[in-house]
Amino acid sequence: MTTITTPSSHNPPLPTAMQAFVIHPKNDTDNANNNSSSNNPLDNGTLITNHPLPEIPNENYALIQILRAGICNTDLEILQGYMGFEGILGHEFVGKVVQLHPSASPTLHDQWINQRVCGDINIGCCNFSSSTSSCGICNYHHQQNHFNSTTAKNHYNNNNSQMMARNHCPNRTVLGILNQNGTFAEYMILPLRNLHVVHESIADEIAVFAEPLAAACRVVEQGFVNFSYSSSSSSGSGGGDRVAILGDGKLGLCIAEILGREYLKALQQHQQQQQQQSGNSSARSSSIAPHPPILFGKHQHKLDLVSDSGVQCRLVNECYTNDSTNEEAAAQEEQKIVSSHHANQYDVVIDSTGNPNGLILAMSLCRPMGRLVLKSTCAAGVKGFNSAPIVIDELQVVGSRCGPIDKALELLQGNSTVQMVDGVVVSPPLRMEKYITETFPLCNVRDALECAAKKTTMKVQLVMGTS
Repeated sequence: MTTITTPSSHNPPLPTAMQAFVIHPKNDTDNANNNSSSNNPLDNGTLITNHPLPEIPNENYALIQILRAGICNTDLEILQGYMGFEGILGHEFVGKVVQLHPSASPTLHDQWINQRVCGDINIGCCNFSSSTSSCGICNYHHQQNHFNSTTAKNHYNNNNSQMMARNHCPNRTVLGILNQNGTFAEYMILPLRNLHVVHESIADEIAVFAEPLAAACRVVEQGFVNFSYSSSSSSGSGGGDRVAILGDGKLGLCIAEILGREYLKALQQHQQQQQQQSGNSSARSSSIAPHPPILFGKHQHKLDLVSDSGVQCRLVNECYTNDSTNEEAAAQEEQKIVSSHHANQYDVVIDSTGNPNGLILAMSLCRPMGRLVLKSTCAAGVKGFNSAPIVIDELQVVGSRCGPIDKALELLQGNSTVQMVDGVVVSPPLRMEKYITETFPLCNVRDALECAAKKTTMKVQLVMGTS
């Protein structure tokens, strides 16, 4: 195979072609499957064995050799038509920087070549050329704050302008989702400003979880949940927010991992305050213990994976009355009757079911003037959706998407360690490897996607450079 030479003599030559799993246009009759009558979403993609390596467009970009990639539920939705995407699928990865643009400085080469990296998936227009941003959002340090949420500013030491720049350039492309080739390939390009160096202590199979874990961290970064009592709490009764998480899929479990740890920190602070007040006989306790978040799911074996993370785990059938859990009612989500023990009982409800009908239950659990956080992205909508409860109960409906990769990598660096304060566990080990169901070489990507689509599957990863 013909090779090309990298700028540094210390790097091996690169191939001119690579393997890549490509989503093709619906009307492409030249694809390898050529089966327009197929109802199998996997037939919307093809493994190309001689796909050209991506070209580095300018000095803002790096060529990255993919080491591992994760399969996300969004990838499965894209195969069914979500976002109308065409190109190389995938957005979860860990890789190694192998080449920069010829105009990149020696300093940049020294800084980046051979670094293991993960990356933000949104690519702003400021990276499209050597010129500055044309949208006014990418260069966040020139902005005024777009919002007035002091709670969000304090979480993870971020500000809203920086988050706008990371997620919401109006001209952005999105890795493996919108007009940007993704990670189910041996090589890809990504802007340097999107890259985050992976600490040497984090194994490749753990580093792949940076993107989904960051998406879970986004709920905290946005300031949507407060477990400690304060005037800014969504709860009107003190003790911080009552939180329900819906869905025991990969993202729902990551959210449970993150919010469980936030709860444990709030509980430890509450216990410290109680101890301080107990030593002062004249002091009256004004602190109310925080409420643990509750994760509702359909699979006990999945719920058990986060049972030590600070969350309470319940089967979702508990949300319904006994007479609405029969098979006939289960087929019609909107006809189930929500139990009075759970209806309108939660200040914050996070829908990560990946199912359009999850929104119906989420609306029922949320109290009037509560907050409904949407994490699900689905190709299909909710048939006959009734938005009246949102208006009547004055619910705050907010989206939550990509989060801080740097914070996720910080958490993954302590993947196997226990964090304790005054003898109290505030962060049990994540042990993200427990979520890996199976790994496949890229040449078996179709088998990997079929495995990922099974209800019993957790995380499937693709390993590059193996056969």
